[in-house]
Amino acid sequence: MSISEPAPQAATVVPDERRLEFLPALFGRSLLLIGENAVYSFMERLSPLDYGGGFWAFYEHEGNPLFLAPRSKSRFRIIGEITGFQGEVSADAAGIIATLFAFSHLSFQYQSEHLSKGYGRLYAYSADHPEAAEIFQAID
Repeated sequence: MSISEPAPQAATVVPDERRLEFLPALFGRSLLLIGENAVYSFMERLSPLDYGGGFWAFYEHEGNPLFLAPRSKSRFRIIGEITGFQGEVSADAAGIIATLFAFSHLSFQYQSEHLSKGYGRLYAYSADHPEAAEIFQAID
């Protein structure tokens, strides 16, 4: 008899009382505004037909900051010019894609352990996401 590994735990929404701590923990204090704006900007470019701003949820996994995801819609068409991928993904997957792009883009401009650790943590988490294939196609 084999013992199966437990399913990976999903990311959880950061509660309102801890939202102010999230961005500094994800991007570092010096890059929190730059990082946040980069995610929003990438989302505008990735999903110009569906994304028009709005409230974002912040997600963590095992106590670590992970990604931002838009809450204005449940699904987003990804068709932007920065990726050859075209398809529809959940808001969570769209947020993961935009956050990964922001980490990658910013890492070319700034030397930051927050950026490299954040990218690695989110990339690893994405491998077990139900939409992993779409996420990896979109960032490739």
